[in-house]
Amino acid sequence: MRLEPYRQVLALPGVRPLLLTGLVARVPATAMAVTVTLHVVESLKLGYGAAGMVGAAMTIGAAAGAPLLGRLVDRRGLRLVLVITALAEGLFWAVAPDLPYAALLAASVLAGFLSLPVFSIVRQSVAALVPVDQRRQAYAMDAMSVELSFMTGPVLAVLLVQEASSRVAMYAIGVAMLTVGAAMFRLNPAVRSAEELEHQVKVPRREWLTPRLLAVLAMSAATTCVLAGTDVAVIAELRATGDDAWIGVALGVWGSYSLVGGFLYGAMRRPIAPAVLLALLGLLTMPVGLADGALWITVAMLGAGALCAPTLTATSELVSRIVPAAARGEAMGWHGSSLTVGLAAGAPIAGAVMDATSPAWGFTSVGAVAVLVALALWPINRRIAAAEAVAAAAVKAAAEAGGREAVVAREAMVPETTSEAASEAIVPETTSEAIVPETTSEATVPETTSEAAGPREADPTPATGGATVRVPT
Repeated sequence: MRLEPYRQVLALPGVRPLLLTGLVARVPATAMAVTVTLHVVESLKLGYGAAGMVGAAMTIGAAAGAPLLGRLVDRRGLRLVLVITALAEGLFWAVAPDLPYAALLAASVLAGFLSLPVFSIVRQSVAALVPVDQRRQAYAMDAMSVELSFMTGPVLAVLLVQEASSRVAMYAIGVAMLTVGAAMFRLNPAVRSAEELEHQVKVPRREWLTPRLLAVLAMSAATTCVLAGTDVAVIAELRATGDDAWIGVALGVWGSYSLVGGFLYGAMRRPIAPAVLLALLGLLTMPVGLADGALWITVAMLGAGALCAPTLTATSELVSRIVPAAARGEAMGWHGSSLTVGLAAGAPIAGAVMDATSPAWGFTSVGAVAVLVALALWPINRRIAAAEAVAAAAVKAAAEAGGREAVVAREAMVPETTSEAASEAIVPETTSEAIVPETTSEATVPETTSEAAGPREADPTPATGGATVRVPT
Protein backbone atom coordinates (compact mmCIF):
# COMPACT_ATOMS: atom_id res chain seq x y z
CA MET A 1 0.00 0.00 0.00
CA ARG A 2 1.45 3.37 -1.06
CA LEU A 3 1.02 5.70 1.92
CA GLU A 4 3.86 8.05 1.05
CA PRO A 5 1.78 10.17 -1.38
CA TYR A 6 -0.70 10.88 1.42
CA ARG A 7 2.08 11.73 3.86
CA GLN A 8 3.58 14.16 1.38
CA VAL A 9 0.26 15.94 0.87
CA LEU A 10 -0.43 16.19 4.60
CA ALA A 11 3.05 17.65 5.10
CA LEU A 12 2.25 20.60 2.83
CA PRO A 13 1.63 23.86 4.74
CA GLY A 14 -2.02 24.42 5.55
CA VAL A 15 -3.39 21.14 4.21
CA ARG A 16 -3.77 19.21 7.47
CA PRO A 17 -5.74 21.94 9.33
CA LEU A 18 -7.87 22.54 6.22
CA LEU A 19 -8.92 18.90 5.91
CA LEU A 20 -9.52 18.48 9.65
CA THR A 21 -11.61 21.66 9.83
CA GLY A 22 -13.54 20.61 6.73
CA LEU A 23 -14.31 17.20 8.22
CA VAL A 24 -15.82 18.68 11.37
CA ALA A 25 -17.47 21.61 9.58
CA ARG A 26 -19.43 19.37 7.23
CA VAL A 27 -21.13 17.34 9.97
CA PRO A 28 -23.83 19.94 10.80
CA ALA A 29 -24.32 20.59 7.08
CA THR A 30 -25.08 16.93 6.48
CA ALA A 31 -27.60 16.91 9.35
CA MET A 32 -29.79 19.65 7.87
CA ALA A 33 -31.97 17.64 5.50
CA VAL A 34 -32.92 15.00 8.07
CA THR A 35 -33.62 17.64 10.73
CA VAL A 36 -35.91 19.67 8.47
CA THR A 37 -37.75 16.54 7.35
CA LEU A 38 -38.40 15.40 10.90
CA HIS A 39 -39.44 18.91 11.94
CA VAL A 40 -42.05 19.17 9.20
CA VAL A 41 -43.38 15.67 9.82
CA GLU A 42 -43.32 15.52 13.61
CA SER A 43 -43.59 19.12 14.80
CA LEU A 44 -45.71 20.66 12.04
CA LYS A 45 -47.71 17.43 11.64
CA LEU A 46 -47.45 17.47 7.86
CA GLY A 47 -46.54 14.68 5.48
CA TYR A 48 -43.31 13.63 3.85
CA GLY A 49 -44.42 15.32 0.64
CA ALA A 50 -44.49 18.68 2.43
CA ALA A 51 -41.11 17.91 3.98
CA GLY A 52 -39.74 17.09 0.56
CA MET A 53 -40.91 20.47 -0.72
CA VAL A 54 -38.86 22.22 1.97
CA GLY A 55 -35.84 20.13 1.07
CA ALA A 56 -36.36 20.93 -2.61
CA ALA A 57 -36.59 24.65 -1.79
CA MET A 58 -33.24 24.54 0.00
CA THR A 59 -31.75 22.56 -2.88
CA ILE A 60 -32.92 25.08 -5.48
CA GLY A 61 -31.56 27.94 -3.44
CA ALA A 62 -28.21 26.21 -2.93
CA ALA A 63 -27.85 25.36 -6.63
CA ALA A 64 -28.51 28.98 -7.59
CA GLY A 65 -26.34 30.51 -4.87
CA ALA A 66 -23.19 28.40 -5.06
CA PRO A 67 -21.74 29.93 -8.27
CA LEU A 68 -22.56 33.47 -7.13
CA LEU A 69 -20.92 32.93 -3.74
CA GLY A 70 -17.91 31.42 -5.48
CA ARG A 71 -17.68 34.46 -7.74
CA LEU A 72 -17.82 36.70 -4.66
CA VAL A 73 -14.92 34.73 -3.16
CA ASP A 74 -12.95 35.28 -6.38
CA ARG A 75 -13.58 39.02 -6.35
CA ARG A 76 -13.76 40.03 -2.68
CA GLY A 77 -12.08 37.23 -0.78
CA LEU A 78 -13.17 34.39 1.46
CA ARG A 79 -13.81 36.15 4.75
CA LEU A 80 -16.61 38.39 3.45
CA VAL A 81 -18.49 35.33 2.16
CA LEU A 82 -17.95 33.52 5.48
CA VAL A 83 -19.41 36.43 7.47
CA ILE A 84 -22.47 36.77 5.22
CA THR A 85 -23.28 33.07 5.03
CA ALA A 86 -22.55 32.22 8.67
CA LEU A 87 -24.85 35.01 9.88
CA ALA A 88 -27.53 33.93 7.41
CA GLU A 89 -27.27 30.32 8.61
CA GLY A 90 -27.49 31.34 12.27
CA LEU A 91 -30.51 33.56 11.65
CA PHE A 92 -32.42 30.94 9.66
CA TRP A 93 -31.94 28.12 12.16
CA ALA A 94 -32.83 30.46 15.04
CA VAL A 95 -36.23 31.42 13.58
CA ALA A 96 -37.07 28.28 11.56
CA PRO A 97 -38.62 26.30 14.47
CA ASP A 98 -41.29 29.01 14.94
CA LEU A 99 -42.15 29.59 11.28
CA PRO A 100 -45.43 28.34 9.82
CA TYR A 101 -45.06 26.01 6.88
CA ALA A 102 -45.52 28.60 4.11
CA ALA A 103 -42.96 30.94 5.66
CA LEU A 104 -40.55 28.04 6.26
CA LEU A 105 -40.84 27.08 2.61
CA ALA A 106 -40.00 30.60 1.44
CA ALA A 107 -37.20 31.06 3.97
CA SER A 108 -35.65 27.75 2.92
CA VAL A 109 -34.97 29.08 -0.58
CA LEU A 110 -33.08 32.05 0.82
CA ALA A 111 -31.31 29.87 3.38
CA GLY A 112 -30.14 27.55 0.62
CA PHE A 113 -29.01 30.48 -1.48
CA LEU A 114 -26.88 31.83 1.39
CA SER A 115 -25.79 28.50 2.81
CA LEU A 116 -22.21 28.45 4.06
CA PRO A 117 -20.24 26.91 1.15
CA VAL A 118 -17.94 24.77 3.28
CA PHE A 119 -17.74 21.99 0.68
CA SER A 120 -16.69 24.32 -2.15
CA ILE A 121 -14.32 26.31 0.07
CA VAL A 122 -12.35 23.20 0.99
CA ARG A 123 -12.06 22.10 -2.63
CA GLN A 124 -10.99 25.54 -3.79
CA SER A 125 -8.39 25.78 -1.04
CA VAL A 126 -7.02 22.33 -1.86
CA ALA A 127 -6.32 23.56 -5.39
CA ALA A 128 -4.47 26.57 -3.98
CA LEU A 129 -2.41 24.67 -1.41
CA VAL A 130 -1.57 21.49 -3.30
CA PRO A 131 0.54 21.21 -6.49
CA VAL A 132 -1.19 19.79 -9.55
CA ASP A 133 0.58 16.43 -9.41
CA GLN A 134 -0.54 15.80 -5.81
CA ARG A 135 -4.15 16.92 -5.99
CA ARG A 136 -5.54 13.45 -6.61
CA GLN A 137 -4.42 12.35 -3.15
CA ALA A 138 -5.69 15.59 -1.59
CA TYR A 139 -9.12 15.33 -3.23
CA ALA A 140 -9.29 11.64 -2.32
CA MET A 141 -8.84 12.58 1.35
CA ASP A 142 -11.45 15.31 0.91
CA ALA A 143 -13.91 12.79 -0.56
CA MET A 144 -13.26 10.40 2.32
CA SER A 145 -13.92 13.17 4.84
CA VAL A 146 -17.23 13.86 3.12
CA GLU A 147 -18.12 10.19 3.50
CA LEU A 148 -17.37 10.34 7.21
CA SER A 149 -19.46 13.49 7.60
CA PHE A 150 -22.46 11.93 5.87
CA MET A 151 -22.10 8.80 7.96
CA THR A 152 -22.17 10.94 11.13
CA GLY A 153 -24.37 13.99 10.60
CA PRO A 154 -27.75 12.38 9.80
CA VAL A 155 -27.36 9.88 12.63
CA LEU A 156 -26.65 12.63 15.15
CA ALA A 157 -29.63 14.61 13.85
CA VAL A 158 -32.01 11.68 14.32
CA LEU A 159 -30.69 11.00 17.82
CA LEU A 160 -31.05 14.65 18.84
CA VAL A 161 -34.61 14.88 17.52
CA GLN A 162 -35.58 11.63 19.24
CA GLU A 163 -33.94 12.44 22.57
CA ALA A 164 -34.87 16.14 22.65
CA SER A 165 -36.91 17.72 19.84
CA SER A 166 -36.61 19.07 16.32
CA ARG A 167 -36.48 22.59 17.81
CA VAL A 168 -33.38 21.71 19.83
CA ALA A 169 -31.81 20.05 16.80
CA MET A 170 -32.42 23.13 14.66
CA TYR A 171 -30.95 25.43 17.29
CA ALA A 172 -27.93 23.11 17.54
CA ILE A 173 -27.37 23.29 13.78
CA GLY A 174 -27.53 27.09 13.91
CA VAL A 175 -24.95 27.27 16.69
CA ALA A 176 -22.77 24.72 14.90
CA MET A 177 -22.84 26.65 11.62
CA LEU A 178 -21.91 29.91 13.38
CA THR A 179 -19.03 28.04 15.00
CA VAL A 180 -18.00 26.62 11.64
CA GLY A 181 -18.04 30.09 10.10
CA ALA A 182 -15.90 31.46 12.92
CA ALA A 183 -13.44 28.57 12.63
CA MET A 184 -13.09 28.98 8.88
CA PHE A 185 -12.75 32.75 9.31
CA ARG A 186 -9.91 32.24 11.77
CA LEU A 187 -8.24 29.60 9.59
CA ASN A 188 -8.76 31.73 6.46
CA PRO A 189 -7.38 29.11 4.06
CA ALA A 190 -5.79 30.34 0.87
CA VAL A 191 -8.01 30.25 -2.20
CA ARG A 192 -5.11 31.03 -4.55
CA SER A 193 -1.43 30.25 -4.26
CA ALA A 194 1.15 33.03 -4.02
CA GLU A 195 2.21 32.34 -7.61
CA GLU A 196 -1.37 32.50 -8.83
CA LEU A 197 -1.94 35.80 -7.04
CA GLU A 198 1.22 37.23 -8.56
CA HIS A 199 0.39 36.29 -12.13
CA GLN A 200 -3.39 36.20 -12.18
CA VAL A 201 -5.25 37.95 -14.98
CA LYS A 202 -9.02 38.06 -15.14
CA VAL A 203 -10.62 36.26 -18.06
CA PRO A 204 -14.22 36.40 -19.31
CA ARG A 205 -16.50 33.57 -18.25
CA ARG A 206 -16.95 32.46 -21.87
CA GLU A 207 -13.26 31.55 -22.02
CA TRP A 208 -13.41 29.01 -19.20
CA LEU A 209 -17.07 27.92 -19.05
CA THR A 210 -16.48 25.72 -22.08
CA PRO A 211 -17.81 22.41 -23.39
CA ARG A 212 -14.95 20.67 -21.56
CA LEU A 213 -16.02 22.07 -18.20
CA LEU A 214 -19.70 21.47 -18.95
CA ALA A 215 -18.85 17.84 -19.67
CA VAL A 216 -17.19 17.50 -16.26
CA LEU A 217 -20.19 19.14 -14.59
CA ALA A 218 -22.54 16.73 -16.36
CA MET A 219 -20.48 13.77 -15.12
CA SER A 220 -20.56 15.21 -11.59
CA ALA A 221 -24.35 15.49 -11.70
CA ALA A 222 -24.67 11.95 -13.06
CA THR A 223 -22.50 10.66 -10.21
CA THR A 224 -24.66 12.12 -7.46
CA CYS A 225 -27.77 11.06 -9.35
CA VAL A 226 -26.57 7.48 -8.95
CA LEU A 227 -25.84 7.99 -5.25
CA ALA A 228 -29.21 9.56 -4.46
CA GLY A 229 -31.12 6.99 -6.48
CA THR A 230 -29.23 4.11 -4.89
CA ASP A 231 -30.08 5.46 -1.43
CA VAL A 232 -33.78 5.37 -2.23
CA ALA A 233 -33.56 2.02 -4.00
CA VAL A 234 -31.79 0.37 -1.06
CA ILE A 235 -34.48 1.57 1.35
CA ALA A 236 -37.30 0.49 -0.96
CA GLU A 237 -35.78 -2.92 -1.71
CA LEU A 238 -35.12 -3.79 1.92
CA ARG A 239 -38.54 -2.60 3.04
CA ALA A 240 -40.16 -4.68 0.29
CA THR A 241 -38.37 -7.80 1.55
CA GLY A 242 -39.17 -7.06 5.20
CA ASP A 243 -35.53 -6.34 6.06
CA ASP A 244 -36.06 -2.86 7.51
CA ALA A 245 -33.52 -3.52 10.26
CA TRP A 246 -30.82 -3.86 7.62
CA ILE A 247 -31.32 -0.41 6.07
CA GLY A 248 -28.90 1.42 8.33
CA VAL A 249 -26.38 -1.42 8.13
CA ALA A 250 -26.52 -1.57 4.34
CA LEU A 251 -26.11 2.18 3.90
CA GLY A 252 -23.28 2.26 6.44
CA VAL A 253 -21.43 -0.57 4.72
CA TRP A 254 -21.97 1.14 1.36
CA GLY A 255 -20.30 4.24 2.78
CA SER A 256 -17.42 2.11 4.05
CA TYR A 257 -16.91 0.70 0.56
CA SER A 258 -16.60 4.26 -0.73
CA LEU A 259 -14.07 5.15 1.96
CA VAL A 260 -11.87 2.21 1.00
CA GLY A 261 -12.28 2.93 -2.70
CA GLY A 262 -11.32 6.56 -2.25
CA PHE A 263 -8.22 5.62 -0.28
CA LEU A 264 -7.10 3.08 -2.89
CA TYR A 265 -7.73 5.50 -5.74
CA GLY A 266 -5.55 8.15 -4.12
CA ALA A 267 -2.78 5.59 -3.58
CA MET A 268 -2.76 4.43 -7.22
CA ARG A 269 0.24 5.29 -9.34
CA ARG A 270 -1.96 6.33 -12.26
CA PRO A 271 -5.38 7.99 -12.20
CA ILE A 272 -8.45 6.80 -14.09
CA ALA A 273 -10.44 9.04 -16.41
CA PRO A 274 -13.68 10.39 -14.84
CA ALA A 275 -15.76 9.09 -17.74
CA VAL A 276 -14.40 5.58 -17.20
CA LEU A 277 -15.14 5.74 -13.48
CA LEU A 278 -18.65 7.04 -14.14
CA ALA A 279 -19.39 4.30 -16.67
CA LEU A 280 -18.15 1.61 -14.28
CA LEU A 281 -20.17 3.14 -11.43
CA GLY A 282 -23.31 2.92 -13.54
CA LEU A 283 -22.60 -0.58 -14.84
CA LEU A 284 -21.96 -1.97 -11.36
CA THR A 285 -25.03 -0.25 -9.90
CA MET A 286 -27.52 -1.61 -12.44
CA PRO A 287 -27.48 -5.29 -11.35
CA VAL A 288 -27.58 -4.66 -7.56
CA GLY A 289 -31.36 -5.18 -7.53
CA LEU A 290 -30.88 -8.76 -8.73
CA ALA A 291 -29.40 -9.73 -5.37
CA ASP A 292 -31.74 -11.74 -3.16
CA GLY A 293 -31.92 -10.74 0.48
CA ALA A 294 -30.38 -8.00 2.59
CA LEU A 295 -26.99 -9.67 3.00
CA TRP A 296 -26.47 -10.22 -0.71
CA ILE A 297 -27.67 -6.71 -1.58
CA THR A 298 -25.07 -5.35 0.82
CA VAL A 299 -22.40 -7.51 -0.81
CA ALA A 300 -23.59 -6.59 -4.31
CA MET A 301 -23.02 -2.90 -3.62
CA LEU A 302 -19.28 -3.46 -3.12
CA GLY A 303 -18.16 -2.59 -6.65
CA ALA A 304 -20.36 0.46 -7.10
CA GLY A 305 -19.73 1.65 -3.56
CA ALA A 306 -15.97 1.49 -4.02
CA LEU A 307 -16.29 3.81 -7.04
CA CYS A 308 -18.31 6.58 -5.35
CA ALA A 309 -15.44 8.54 -3.78
CA PRO A 310 -13.02 7.97 -6.70
CA THR A 311 -15.52 9.35 -9.24
CA LEU A 312 -16.16 12.44 -7.14
CA THR A 313 -12.42 12.84 -6.58
CA ALA A 314 -11.71 12.68 -10.30
CA THR A 315 -14.29 15.34 -11.20
CA SER A 316 -13.14 17.71 -8.45
CA GLU A 317 -9.52 17.35 -9.47
CA LEU A 318 -10.29 17.94 -13.14
CA VAL A 319 -12.29 21.10 -12.43
CA SER A 320 -9.39 22.46 -10.37
CA ARG A 321 -7.02 21.97 -13.29
CA ILE A 322 -8.98 23.12 -16.32
CA VAL A 323 -10.22 26.40 -14.83
CA PRO A 324 -8.01 29.51 -14.44
CA ALA A 325 -7.17 30.29 -10.84
CA ALA A 326 -8.95 33.65 -10.75
CA ALA A 327 -12.25 31.96 -11.62
CA ARG A 328 -11.77 28.84 -9.51
CA GLY A 329 -14.26 29.90 -6.82
CA GLU A 330 -17.08 30.36 -9.28
CA ALA A 331 -16.14 27.16 -11.10
CA MET A 332 -16.18 25.19 -7.85
CA GLY A 333 -19.57 26.77 -7.19
CA TRP A 334 -20.82 25.44 -10.51
CA HIS A 335 -19.35 22.07 -9.59
CA GLY A 336 -21.24 22.17 -6.29
CA SER A 337 -24.44 23.12 -8.13
CA SER A 338 -24.03 20.19 -10.50
CA LEU A 339 -23.67 17.84 -7.54
CA THR A 340 -26.80 19.34 -6.02
CA VAL A 341 -28.77 18.97 -9.25
CA GLY A 342 -27.76 15.31 -9.45
CA LEU A 343 -28.87 14.74 -5.87
CA ALA A 344 -32.19 16.40 -6.55
CA ALA A 345 -32.78 14.31 -9.67
CA GLY A 346 -31.64 10.87 -8.49
CA ALA A 347 -34.35 10.10 -5.94
CA PRO A 348 -37.29 11.15 -8.19
CA ILE A 349 -35.91 9.17 -11.14
CA ALA A 350 -35.47 6.01 -9.09
CA GLY A 351 -38.76 6.58 -7.27
CA ALA A 352 -40.79 7.01 -10.45
CA VAL A 353 -39.31 3.86 -11.98
CA MET A 354 -39.86 1.85 -8.80
CA ASP A 355 -43.48 3.01 -8.54
CA ALA A 356 -44.11 1.79 -12.09
CA THR A 357 -42.16 -1.48 -11.76
CA SER A 358 -40.39 -2.81 -8.66
CA PRO A 359 -37.64 -1.64 -6.28
CA ALA A 360 -34.98 -3.61 -8.14
CA TRP A 361 -35.41 -1.39 -11.20
CA GLY A 362 -34.48 1.68 -9.16
CA PHE A 363 -30.84 0.60 -9.25
CA THR A 364 -31.05 -0.06 -12.98
CA SER A 365 -32.57 3.33 -13.77
CA VAL A 366 -29.93 5.51 -12.13
CA GLY A 367 -27.13 3.21 -13.24
CA ALA A 368 -28.35 3.60 -16.81
CA VAL A 369 -28.28 7.38 -16.44
CA ALA A 370 -24.60 7.23 -15.51
CA VAL A 371 -23.72 4.93 -18.40
CA LEU A 372 -25.62 7.04 -20.94
CA VAL A 373 -24.00 10.27 -19.76
CA ALA A 374 -20.53 8.69 -19.89
CA LEU A 375 -21.13 7.40 -23.42
CA ALA A 376 -22.63 10.67 -24.63
CA LEU A 377 -19.63 12.63 -23.35
CA TRP A 378 -17.02 10.14 -24.51
CA PRO A 379 -15.93 12.17 -27.60
CA ILE A 380 -15.39 15.28 -25.47
CA ASN A 381 -13.44 13.28 -22.92
CA ARG A 382 -11.19 11.92 -25.65
CA ARG A 383 -10.47 15.49 -26.76
CA ILE A 384 -9.69 16.41 -23.16
CA ALA A 385 -7.23 13.52 -23.02
CA ALA A 386 -5.57 14.62 -26.27
CA ALA A 387 -5.24 18.24 -25.18
CA GLU A 388 -3.84 17.33 -21.77
CA ALA A 389 -1.33 14.92 -23.31
CA VAL A 390 0.05 17.83 -25.36
CA ALA A 391 0.08 20.06 -22.25
CA ALA A 392 1.87 17.36 -20.25
CA ALA A 393 4.59 17.15 -22.89
CA ALA A 394 5.05 20.92 -22.68
CA VAL A 395 5.31 20.78 -18.89
CA LYS A 396 7.89 17.99 -19.09
CA ALA A 397 9.95 20.00 -21.55
CA ALA A 398 9.73 23.00 -19.26
CA ALA A 399 10.93 20.92 -16.31
CA GLU A 400 14.07 20.08 -18.26
CA ALA A 401 14.69 23.57 -19.65
CA GLY A 402 13.55 25.78 -16.74
CA GLY A 403 11.53 28.94 -17.26
CA ARG A 404 10.19 32.22 -15.99
CA GLU A 405 6.92 31.49 -14.23
CA ALA A 406 6.09 28.40 -12.23
CA VAL A 407 2.41 29.21 -12.43
CA VAL A 408 2.52 29.00 -16.23
CA ALA A 409 3.18 25.28 -15.95
CA ARG A 410 -0.03 24.82 -14.03
CA GLU A 411 -1.93 26.97 -16.48
CA ALA A 412 -0.48 24.88 -19.32
CA MET A 413 -2.86 22.19 -18.20
CA VAL A 414 -5.62 24.48 -19.53
CA PRO A 415 -5.15 24.47 -23.31
CA GLU A 416 -7.32 26.33 -25.82
CA THR A 417 -10.84 26.42 -24.44
CA THR A 418 -12.93 27.35 -27.43
CA SER A 419 -15.27 24.71 -28.73
CA GLU A 420 -13.80 25.15 -32.23
CA ALA A 421 -10.34 24.27 -31.03
CA ALA A 422 -11.68 21.35 -29.06
CA SER A 423 -13.40 19.94 -32.11
CA GLU A 424 -10.15 20.05 -34.07
CA ALA A 425 -8.04 18.38 -31.38
CA ILE A 426 -6.21 15.18 -32.20
CA VAL A 427 -8.03 12.22 -30.69
CA PRO A 428 -5.71 9.43 -29.57
CA GLU A 429 -6.73 6.12 -28.16
CA THR A 430 -8.46 6.68 -24.83
CA THR A 431 -6.94 4.99 -21.83
CA SER A 432 -7.87 5.04 -18.21
CA GLU A 433 -4.72 7.03 -17.58
CA ALA A 434 -5.40 9.74 -20.11
CA ILE A 435 -7.26 12.35 -18.15
CA VAL A 436 -4.65 13.18 -15.50
CA PRO A 437 -1.10 12.79 -16.78
CA GLU A 438 1.63 12.95 -14.22
CA THR A 439 3.02 16.47 -14.03
CA THR A 440 5.30 18.46 -11.85
CA SER A 441 3.78 21.36 -10.03
CA GLU A 442 7.01 23.28 -9.99
CA ALA A 443 7.76 23.09 -13.68
CA THR A 444 7.52 26.10 -15.92
CA VAL A 445 6.67 26.53 -19.56
CA PRO A 446 9.15 28.52 -21.62
CA GLU A 447 8.02 30.64 -24.49
CA THR A 448 9.27 28.14 -27.05
CA THR A 449 6.73 25.53 -26.01
CA SER A 450 3.66 27.64 -25.31
CA GLU A 451 2.20 27.16 -28.78
CA ALA A 452 2.42 23.40 -28.56
CA ALA A 453 0.20 23.44 -25.53
CA GLY A 454 -2.23 25.96 -26.96
CA PRO A 455 -2.53 29.62 -25.96
CA ARG A 456 -2.00 30.11 -22.27
CA GLU A 457 -5.18 31.01 -20.43
CA ALA A 458 -4.81 33.72 -17.83
CA ASP A 459 -5.35 32.79 -14.23
CA PRO A 460 -8.88 33.74 -14.11
CA THR A 461 -20.04 25.78 -3.19
CA PRO A 462 -23.18 23.12 -2.42
CA ALA A 463 -25.73 21.92 -0.12
CA THR A 464 -27.04 18.41 -0.44
CA GLY A 465 -30.65 17.78 -1.18
CA GLY A 466 -30.84 14.28 0.27
CA ALA A 467 -30.91 13.08 3.82
CA THR A 468 -28.31 10.36 3.56
CA VAL A 469 -26.50 10.73 0.24
CA ARG A 470 -22.78 11.08 0.84
CA VAL A 471 -21.88 14.00 -1.32
CA PRO A 472 -20.63 17.45 -0.74
CA THR A 473 -22.66 20.60 -1.07
